[in-house]
Amino acid sequence: MILSCKNITKSFGIDVILESISFQIEENEKVAIVGTNGAGKSTLFKIIAGEWNADSGDLFIARGSSLGYLSQHMDLDENNTIFNEMVLVFSHILEMEQQLRDYEQEMGNLQGDALETIMSRYSALQEQFEEQMGYGYKSKIQGVLRGLGFSSEDFNQPIYQLSGGQKTRVSLAKLLLKEPSILLLDEPTNHLDISSIEWLEGFLKGYPGTVLLISHDRYFLDRIITQTIEIENKKAFFYRGNYSFYAKQKAINRDLQIKHYLNQQREIERQENIIQQLRSFSREKSIKRAKSREKALEKIELIEKPQYLNTEMNLSLRPKIQSGYDVLFVEDLKKSFDGNTLFSNASFQVHRGERVALIGPNGVGKTTIFRILLKELAADQGHFRLGTNVHIGYYDQEQEHLSPQKTIFEEIADTFPAMTQGEIRNTLAAFLFTGDDVFKTIGTLSGGEKGRVSLAKIMLSQANFLLLDEPTNHLDMVSKEILEQTLHSYEGTVLYISHDRYFINKTATKVLELSPNSITTYLGNYDYYVEKKLQLATALTSEEIPTPTVSSTKEEWLNQKEQQAQQRKKEAEITRIENEIEELENQLLALDEKLCLEEVYSVPEAAQKVFHEKKLTEEKLETLYELWEELH
Repeated sequence: MILSCKNITKSFGIDVILESISFQIEENEKVAIVGTNGAGKSTLFKIIAGEWNADSGDLFIARGSSLGYLSQHMDLDENNTIFNEMVLVFSHILEMEQQLRDYEQEMGNLQGDALETIMSRYSALQEQFEEQMGYGYKSKIQGVLRGLGFSSEDFNQPIYQLSGGQKTRVSLAKLLLKEPSILLLDEPTNHLDISSIEWLEGFLKGYPGTVLLISHDRYFLDRIITQTIEIENKKAFFYRGNYSFYAKQKAINRDLQIKHYLNQQREIERQENIIQQLRSFSREKSIKRAKSREKALEKIELIEKPQYLNTEMNLSLRPKIQSGYDVLFVEDLKKSFDGNTLFSNASFQVHRGERVALIGPNGVGKTTIFRILLKELAADQGHFRLGTNVHIGYYDQEQEHLSPQKTIFEEIADTFPAMTQGEIRNTLAAFLFTGDDVFKTIGTLSGGEKGRVSLAKIMLSQANFLLLDEPTNHLDMVSKEILEQTLHSYEGTVLYISHDRYFINKTATKVLELSPNSITTYLGNYDYYVEKKLQLATALTSEEIPTPTVSSTKEEWLNQKEQQAQQRKKEAEITRIENEIEELENQLLALDEKLCLEEVYSVPEAAQKVFHEKKLTEEKLETLYELWEELH
């Protein structure tokens, strides 16, 4: 066991956030902490990380374990470059490297016992240096930074010039390089595009330590975690499986809890009726029996009322005006800023009833395409055409179109004055706003609640073609399920930008992948997209030259042949570098052995010559490590 929480309780004023939270985690486990927004997940992380103290309870962390926590507080030197900030993680290696250089200088001026002493220290330190990746730490830094979406050109950029999202990625990179025994990651996929999220998945799956995750990315959780801890009603509930297992088991447990609660409530009501009837007889024996039943009723251990959320849509979402079959036609769009081309040759079509996901790396221009479709920007080249009776409704992730001072009810009523109070309440109930919830002011709502209000407004509008920009950002799990249900029941057309692969998998009927040079269409959901990409990658690495089919053009066939040739060339280069690395490593071993020979270490000039040769070999080896890493 590496981490244990026993009866952890935390309050803020009179509000109890966590109550008697207990669980334990074994070494190398990958665990998710889930729950609605405000349930106390981040509070629990801060207690484990030592930033906050629990009001009561015990926290145990195994002796000798290190702990790293990714939160909103960033421990960065703003004046450092990105790369130099990463190098700080390896300060112990730099110190060892300097000590080795100092030993080498000393050995050139010593003889006899003094030289043997320094040689012994040098040999021990050299072994330690190699064990701690002394020759490969720069390659490791580059691999992590590239994995998290930084290019080589970004490495020398000062941190003070970065956006908040970029600084978060720098903090994440620094934490991953430290490799603590226990890694606490609070929403690590925020500000990452799909390729970076996939890289992080691979990194965490192979991470040689314990990982605790808070994330709303369900696809991400499914691929990494083996245990799930849910925080609900201030308590912790343990599930031995990934997110999908937890979701299924949670639904079963919730239904059982509701059934037991309702059965108990019916039995209590029955007993109360019997007691009332016995008392009405006004006879001594009947009154004694009534008192006996009352005492028995008082001893019943009450089942807590379940926190039940109905995530099923019970509202028909049909646009008031139906569009034509051809909703959007885009041909050869191109857009540049300051002479830098974001994208070109962007062509695609959207038809009525389709739910289309637009994906691609950060900065490739997905939101720019939306701004062109909304006529907020002009394209440099190409054109687009909307179909007959197409009316666009736009959902932006910042919810800037909501009025913070209005109540939820007022927001709907003022936008749609023709609706009755009953119609407004029924609509809001479908988006989980019931009872007095409708009188909450917009400014007090969470991101997920604001998202649901925006969805309600957009679904009630005249729009029949929805443009949704990162609609699942800031949404909790329940709000995401509501959005999925909404889109499934919506009879209009949807084009959305998202990095949420679980959401894309659940909702998309078509995937558009935007790259700097084109848009590629995949006629299916995210799993279909991944399958087709894998098939393409397999075809490109195959040694067999494909026979052109009737449907493939000569140009496509030649391109594929060229890509295969490039892949073979790359693999040959990797093999050559690996052989050279092996040869240089053998040379280093031989040089180390040479330094131990009396005829070398006893002659300063000879020792200095060997040290110089060793240093040059190490520099060559470092260059090859970096090149090998880059090719992979």
